[in-house]
Amino acid sequence: MFSRHVLVLAATVVALTACGSPTAEPTAPAASPATSTSAVAATGGLSITDPWVKTTKKGMTAAFGTLVNDTDQPITIVSGTSSLSSAIELHEVVENDGKMVMRPKEGGFVVPARGTHLLEPGGDHIMLMDVTKEVLPGAQIPFTLQVQGGQPLEFTAVGKDFAGGEEDYQPGHK
Repeated sequence: MFSRHVLVLAATVVALTACGSPTAEPTAPAASPATSTSAVAATGGLSITDPWVKTTKKGMTAAFGTLVNDTDQPITIVSGTSSLSSAIELHEVVENDGKMVMRPKEGGFVVPARGTHLLEPGGDHIMLMDVTKEVLPGAQIPFTLQVQGGQPLEFTAVGKDFAGGEEDYQPGHK
């Protein structure tokens, strides 16, 4: 079990590094061990590793991490809430007429039995609209994800600077 979580975390780091551009801004310093969110306690067999939120002054931003399912059945995330935003949507990035566009993920995020579901820049993510306050590096942002037919997953994500593939989560920018 421990080795699988280490592999998931390593894969997340590799995926995030691969998304970065040569001129990407450095990420925020890692949280101290006392406030680390690299592994969050499981709720009903579901957990999230390395949850983080892209820093922003206002408007929109997104949250990322790796959802981990330790049960023998698929788990579907159907919605989310956070005190940071009055409106949260589960989003995916898809190609449409040769352009990558964000849209709500129909049916939510399905985490396979004994598997993972990566939330990453340029892919599936938790979209926060109407952000109510600035997100600075190191900020602690509470979230609740609603599981279809199950217990909600509560966790805290850390604010991080990230330029990556130059994703812009502000209105009118695709």
